[in-house]
Amino acid sequence: MRAIQIVTTGGPEVMHLAEVPAPVPGPQEALVRVEAAGVNFIDVYFREGRYAAPLPYTLGQEGAGTVEAVGSDVESVRPGDRVAWCMLPGSYAEFCTVPADRLVPIPAQVSAEQAAAAMLQGCTAHYLADAAYRISPGDEVLVHAGAGGSGLLLTQMAKSRGARVYTTVSTPEKAALSRAAGADHVILYTETDFAAEVSRLTAGRGVAAVYDSVGATTFDGSLRSLRPRGTLVLFGASSGAVPPLDLMRLMTGGSLFVTRPTLKDYVATRQELLQRASEVLGMVASGDLRLRTEHTYPLAEAAQAHRDLQSRRTTGKLLLIP
Repeated sequence: MRAIQIVTTGGPEVMHLAEVPAPVPGPQEALVRVEAAGVNFIDVYFREGRYAAPLPYTLGQEGAGTVEAVGSDVESVRPGDRVAWCMLPGSYAEFCTVPADRLVPIPAQVSAEQAAAAMLQGCTAHYLADAAYRISPGDEVLVHAGAGGSGLLLTQMAKSRGARVYTTVSTPEKAALSRAAGADHVILYTETDFAAEVSRLTAGRGVAAVYDSVGATTFDGSLRSLRPRGTLVLFGASSGAVPPLDLMRLMTGGSLFVTRPTLKDYVATRQELLQRASEVLGMVASGDLRLRTEHTYPLAEAAQAHRDLQSRRTTGKLLLIP
């Protein structure tokens, strides 16, 4: 089968299309034919070596497809089932093996492409709004990268919970997309100091929570945007790692909270995974959660997908089609 592997870490050029043996499912695994694989910043982190992985390594943490075979101890899925998964390696390939208890069923109304586009970013948006900081009606929140895949979904989920949502974007075109997702006010951070603008928009109150996937270039302003006892949810670092934080800054800012969550800890049990994923895919099926897939690439063009993702010129979701 064909797969995108790395044998060393580095830039997009280290990714290559390889012919490798098709995997064989273990007793508690399922072999899945991958019909669509999501492209995410976590894949970039593995490719660059920020996250350690044994080499050679097949990239990809999210996908959807059809079960081809199951291991001897598997009872939860069977061949022919349409399934999706995330936070598991190996989806940049024609086939992959997945622990059966980490697969979730795809509703009949949802395509494999939609499921692959929704799983990681949709479940991320869900836990951010539901648990990392649980949004309540009337909360004011700031979402960075509001026109990105996670930002568009998080904006919709925050609005569904009754929040007033401010977002940051880089261009007028992205601003239009963010507004279409429900943002109440969109800040062009290339033209305006977003922290000063948040202060103006909130009459100096600050926001209850900042959802920051950008990191180095936004972290200080994110802290300045919070109300007393507000929460900074740092869930990515697309601009690089944040500098060390003097905890006294949290006190002087108004007894602030900072958390650095990751999805795997919010879908740690099968029950929680099914609950989050079923809500997300159910919202996709009903039309309550609108997905934006910006571009699909053949598997061989995975390196270009990474270049486009890291350019921060993209909006919505990028998919690989094996």
